[in-house]
Amino acid sequence: MKRYKAYAKVNIFLKITGKRDGYHEIISRFMRVNSLYDELSFVPKQSNDVFEIIGSFSCETKQNTIYKAYAALLASLEPEQAHSLEQLMQKYGVEVVKNIPAFAGLGGGSSDAATFLKMCNEVLHLGLSQNELALIGLKVGADVPFFVYDYESANVSGIGEIVEELEEEMLDIETFTPKIEISTPKVYGVYRENFYNPIDGFEVERLKKTPSKEILKTMSAEEANDLFKPALHEYKELKNHYKHGYYFSGSGSSFFRVKKEETDNG
Repeated sequence: MKRYKAYAKVNIFLKITGKRDGYHEIISRFMRVNSLYDELSFVPKQSNDVFEIIGSFSCETKQNTIYKAYAALLASLEPEQAHSLEQLMQKYGVEVVKNIPAFAGLGGGSSDAATFLKMCNEVLHLGLSQNELALIGLKVGADVPFFVYDYESANVSGIGEIVEELEEEMLDIETFTPKIEISTPKVYGVYRENFYNPIDGFEVERLKKTPSKEILKTMSAEEANDLFKPALHEYKELKNHYKHGYYFSGSGSSFFRVKKEETDNG
Protein backbone atom coordinates (compact mmCIF):
# COMPACT_ATOMS: atom_id res chain seq x y z
CA MET A 1 0.00 0.00 0.00
CA LYS A 2 1.09 3.56 -0.65
CA ARG A 3 2.90 5.33 2.20
CA TYR A 4 2.06 8.96 2.88
CA LYS A 5 4.52 11.35 4.51
CA ALA A 6 3.34 13.49 7.44
CA TYR A 7 6.02 16.18 7.82
CA ALA A 8 7.05 17.97 11.00
CA LYS A 9 7.08 21.77 11.28
CA VAL A 10 8.90 24.36 13.35
CA ASN A 11 7.76 27.82 14.38
CA ILE A 12 10.35 30.26 13.06
CA PHE A 13 8.57 32.82 15.23
CA LEU A 14 5.43 32.66 17.38
CA LYS A 15 3.91 35.84 18.79
CA ILE A 16 0.66 36.35 20.66
CA THR A 17 -1.63 39.02 19.18
CA GLY A 18 -4.61 38.82 21.56
CA LYS A 19 -7.35 36.59 22.96
CA ARG A 20 -10.61 35.30 21.49
CA ASP A 21 -13.22 32.99 23.09
CA GLY A 22 -10.72 31.64 25.60
CA TYR A 23 -8.09 30.99 22.91
CA HIS A 24 -4.91 32.94 22.27
CA GLU A 25 -4.64 34.48 18.83
CA ILE A 26 -1.22 34.20 17.25
CA ILE A 27 0.92 35.21 14.33
CA SER A 28 3.48 32.55 13.52
CA ARG A 29 5.70 31.38 10.68
CA PHE A 30 5.39 27.64 10.17
CA MET A 31 8.12 25.99 8.15
CA ARG A 32 8.06 22.37 7.08
CA VAL A 33 10.97 20.16 8.13
CA ASN A 34 11.59 18.04 5.04
CA SER A 35 13.99 15.66 6.81
CA LEU A 36 11.56 14.66 9.61
CA TYR A 37 8.25 12.91 8.97
CA ASP A 38 5.92 10.13 10.08
CA GLU A 39 4.71 7.63 7.48
CA LEU A 40 1.06 6.58 7.26
CA SER A 41 -0.51 3.79 5.23
CA PHE A 42 -3.70 1.75 5.11
CA VAL A 43 -3.05 -1.93 5.93
CA PRO A 44 -5.54 -4.83 5.79
CA LYS A 45 -6.64 -6.04 9.24
CA GLN A 46 -8.25 -9.17 10.71
CA SER A 47 -11.14 -7.80 12.78
CA ASN A 48 -13.64 -5.57 10.99
CA ASP A 49 -15.39 -3.76 13.80
CA VAL A 50 -12.80 -1.58 15.54
CA PHE A 51 -10.99 1.54 14.31
CA GLU A 52 -7.37 0.44 14.49
CA ILE A 53 -4.17 2.47 14.60
CA ILE A 54 -1.01 0.39 14.35
CA GLY A 55 2.03 2.11 15.82
CA SER A 56 3.66 3.14 19.07
CA PHE A 57 1.33 5.62 20.77
CA SER A 58 1.00 6.30 24.48
CA CYS A 59 -2.64 7.46 24.26
CA GLU A 60 -5.84 5.48 23.81
CA THR A 61 -7.16 5.24 20.24
CA LYS A 62 -10.02 7.69 20.83
CA GLN A 63 -7.55 10.29 22.15
CA ASN A 64 -5.37 9.98 19.03
CA THR A 65 -5.56 12.85 16.54
CA ILE A 66 -5.99 10.34 13.68
CA TYR A 67 -9.15 8.93 15.30
CA LYS A 68 -10.37 12.49 16.00
CA ALA A 69 -9.80 13.32 12.31
CA TYR A 70 -11.81 10.22 11.36
CA ALA A 71 -14.69 11.24 13.64
CA ALA A 72 -14.67 14.84 12.32
CA LEU A 73 -14.58 13.65 8.70
CA LEU A 74 -17.38 11.12 9.27
CA ALA A 75 -19.60 13.80 10.81
CA SER A 76 -19.09 16.13 7.82
CA LEU A 77 -19.88 13.67 5.00
CA GLU A 78 -23.11 12.83 3.18
CA PRO A 79 -24.59 9.45 4.32
CA GLU A 80 -23.33 7.55 1.25
CA GLN A 81 -19.77 8.87 1.59
CA ALA A 82 -19.83 8.30 5.36
CA HIS A 83 -20.80 4.67 4.72
CA SER A 84 -17.84 4.27 2.32
CA LEU A 85 -15.49 5.69 4.97
CA GLU A 86 -16.85 3.33 7.63
CA GLN A 87 -16.40 0.38 5.27
CA LEU A 88 -12.81 1.42 4.51
CA MET A 89 -11.95 1.58 8.21
CA GLN A 90 -13.59 -1.81 8.85
CA LYS A 91 -11.28 -3.46 6.32
CA TYR A 92 -8.12 -1.43 6.94
CA GLY A 93 -6.12 -0.15 9.88
CA VAL A 94 -3.91 2.94 9.79
CA GLU A 95 -0.27 2.00 10.21
CA VAL A 96 1.94 4.82 11.49
CA VAL A 97 5.73 4.75 11.45
CA LYS A 98 6.35 7.37 14.11
CA ASN A 99 9.49 9.48 13.77
CA ILE A 100 8.28 12.88 15.03
CA PRO A 101 8.52 13.05 18.85
CA ALA A 102 5.25 13.65 20.72
CA PHE A 103 4.68 16.65 23.06
CA ALA A 104 7.51 18.38 21.21
CA GLY A 105 6.14 21.45 19.40
CA LEU A 106 6.81 19.86 16.01
CA GLY A 107 3.18 19.28 15.04
CA GLY A 108 3.40 15.48 14.73
CA GLY A 109 -0.16 14.78 15.86
CA SER A 110 -1.60 17.56 13.71
CA SER A 111 0.39 16.42 10.68
CA ASP A 112 -0.80 12.82 11.15
CA ALA A 113 -4.42 14.03 11.35
CA ALA A 114 -4.08 16.17 8.20
CA THR A 115 -2.38 13.33 6.31
CA PHE A 116 -5.13 10.90 7.29
CA LEU A 117 -7.79 13.33 5.98
CA LYS A 118 -5.92 13.64 2.67
CA MET A 119 -5.51 9.85 2.42
CA CYS A 120 -9.26 9.28 2.87
CA ASN A 121 -10.08 12.04 0.37
CA GLU A 122 -7.79 10.46 -2.22
CA VAL A 123 -8.62 6.78 -1.70
CA LEU A 124 -12.40 7.26 -1.48
CA HIS A 125 -12.55 10.01 -4.17
CA LEU A 126 -14.51 12.24 -1.78
CA GLY A 127 -13.79 15.32 -3.87
CA LEU A 128 -13.25 17.60 -0.87
CA SER A 129 -11.25 20.79 -1.51
CA GLN A 130 -8.25 21.76 0.62
CA ASN A 131 -10.38 24.47 2.23
CA GLU A 132 -13.05 21.93 3.18
CA LEU A 133 -10.44 19.53 4.57
CA ALA A 134 -8.82 22.40 6.52
CA LEU A 135 -12.17 23.28 8.15
CA ILE A 136 -12.65 19.65 9.17
CA GLY A 137 -9.04 19.54 10.43
CA LEU A 138 -9.56 22.66 12.53
CA LYS A 139 -12.04 20.67 14.64
CA VAL A 140 -9.15 18.34 15.53
CA GLY A 141 -6.52 20.98 16.30
CA ALA A 142 -5.42 24.53 15.48
CA ASP A 143 -2.27 23.42 13.60
CA VAL A 144 -4.01 20.90 11.31
CA PRO A 145 -4.96 23.35 8.49
CA PHE A 146 -1.29 24.21 7.82
CA PHE A 147 -0.54 20.55 7.13
CA VAL A 148 -3.65 20.10 4.98
CA TYR A 149 -2.47 22.86 2.61
CA ASP A 150 0.94 21.20 2.23
CA TYR A 151 2.81 24.51 2.13
CA GLU A 152 6.55 24.56 2.81
CA SER A 153 6.31 27.91 4.58
CA ALA A 154 3.30 29.95 5.69
CA ASN A 155 2.18 32.74 7.98
CA VAL A 156 -0.41 31.29 10.35
CA SER A 157 -2.75 33.56 12.30
CA GLY A 158 -6.02 33.68 14.21
CA ILE A 159 -6.06 30.54 16.36
CA GLY A 160 -4.40 28.67 13.48
CA GLU A 161 -7.21 28.75 10.94
CA ILE A 162 -5.74 31.51 8.71
CA VAL A 163 -2.91 30.02 6.65
CA GLU A 164 -1.17 32.22 4.06
CA GLU A 165 1.54 30.66 1.94
CA LEU A 166 4.88 32.46 1.93
CA GLU A 167 7.19 31.77 -0.96
CA GLU A 168 10.71 32.00 0.41
CA GLU A 169 14.00 30.18 0.62
CA MET A 170 13.56 26.88 2.44
CA LEU A 171 16.01 26.33 5.28
CA ASP A 172 17.70 23.04 6.06
CA ILE A 173 16.52 22.63 9.65
CA GLU A 174 17.75 20.24 12.30
CA THR A 175 15.78 19.61 15.47
CA PHE A 176 16.73 18.51 18.96
CA THR A 177 14.05 17.28 21.39
CA PRO A 178 14.82 16.81 25.11
CA LYS A 179 12.85 14.08 26.85
CA ILE A 180 10.47 16.52 28.53
CA GLU A 181 6.74 16.17 27.94
CA ILE A 182 5.31 19.67 27.80
CA SER A 183 1.65 20.54 28.19
CA THR A 184 0.70 23.26 25.69
CA PRO A 185 -2.35 24.44 27.73
CA LYS A 186 -0.12 24.76 30.80
CA VAL A 187 2.45 26.88 28.95
CA TYR A 188 -0.27 29.15 27.56
CA GLY A 189 -1.71 29.44 31.09
CA VAL A 190 1.65 30.55 32.49
CA TYR A 191 2.04 33.00 29.59
CA ARG A 192 -1.39 34.49 30.31
CA GLU A 193 -0.72 34.86 34.05
CA ASN A 194 2.88 36.09 33.98
CA PHE A 195 3.99 37.16 30.51
CA TYR A 196 0.92 38.45 28.64
CA ASN A 197 2.11 41.17 26.27
CA PRO A 198 0.49 40.91 22.81
CA ILE A 199 2.15 42.62 19.85
CA ASP A 200 0.40 45.28 17.75
CA GLY A 201 -0.78 45.18 14.14
CA PHE A 202 2.28 47.03 12.79
CA GLU A 203 4.62 44.42 14.25
CA VAL A 204 2.39 41.64 12.89
CA GLU A 205 2.67 43.04 9.35
CA ARG A 206 6.44 43.50 9.67
CA LEU A 207 6.94 39.90 10.81
CA LYS A 208 4.71 38.51 8.06
CA LYS A 209 6.91 40.12 5.40
CA THR A 210 10.29 39.24 6.95
CA PRO A 211 12.00 36.14 5.49
CA SER A 212 12.64 33.30 7.95
CA LYS A 213 16.40 33.48 7.36
CA GLU A 214 16.40 37.12 8.49
CA ILE A 215 14.20 36.40 11.54
CA LEU A 216 16.71 33.81 12.75
CA LYS A 217 19.63 36.20 12.17
CA THR A 218 18.10 39.16 14.00
CA MET A 219 15.98 37.73 16.85
CA SER A 220 16.98 35.71 19.91
CA ALA A 221 15.08 32.55 20.93
CA GLU A 222 13.17 34.55 23.55
CA GLU A 223 12.32 37.37 21.13
CA ALA A 224 11.14 34.99 18.41
CA ASN A 225 8.83 32.84 20.54
CA ASP A 226 6.52 34.26 23.22
CA LEU A 227 6.12 30.78 24.72
CA PHE A 228 9.83 30.21 25.45
CA LYS A 229 9.91 32.19 28.72
CA PRO A 230 6.71 30.63 30.13
CA ALA A 231 7.96 27.15 29.15
CA LEU A 232 11.26 27.79 30.96
CA HIS A 233 9.29 29.13 33.94
CA GLU A 234 7.14 25.98 34.18
CA TYR A 235 9.74 23.38 33.11
CA LYS A 236 12.96 24.54 34.73
CA GLU A 237 14.93 21.55 33.39
CA LEU A 238 14.55 22.98 29.86
CA LYS A 239 17.33 25.42 30.72
CA ASN A 240 19.78 22.50 30.89
CA HIS A 241 19.04 21.63 27.26
CA TYR A 242 19.11 25.07 25.67
CA LYS A 243 22.15 25.65 23.48
CA HIS A 244 23.23 28.99 22.03
CA GLY A 245 22.13 29.43 18.44
CA TYR A 246 19.03 27.26 18.79
CA TYR A 247 15.40 28.40 18.64
CA PHE A 248 12.30 27.06 20.39
CA SER A 249 9.42 25.51 18.43
CA GLY A 250 5.81 26.01 19.53
CA SER A 251 5.40 25.37 23.24
CA GLY A 252 8.34 22.95 23.09
CA SER A 253 10.14 20.95 24.09
CA SER A 254 11.97 20.95 20.75
CA PHE A 255 14.79 23.27 19.78
CA PHE A 256 15.93 23.82 16.20
CA ARG A 257 18.53 25.62 14.14
CA VAL A 258 19.54 25.94 10.52
CA LYS A 259 21.95 23.13 9.78
CA LYS A 260 25.50 24.37 9.56
CA GLU A 261 27.02 23.91 6.13
CA GLU A 262 29.88 21.47 6.21
CA THR A 263 33.12 23.31 5.55
CA ASP A 264 36.24 21.48 4.54
CA ASN A 265 39.22 22.84 6.40
CA GLY A 266 41.62 20.48 4.73
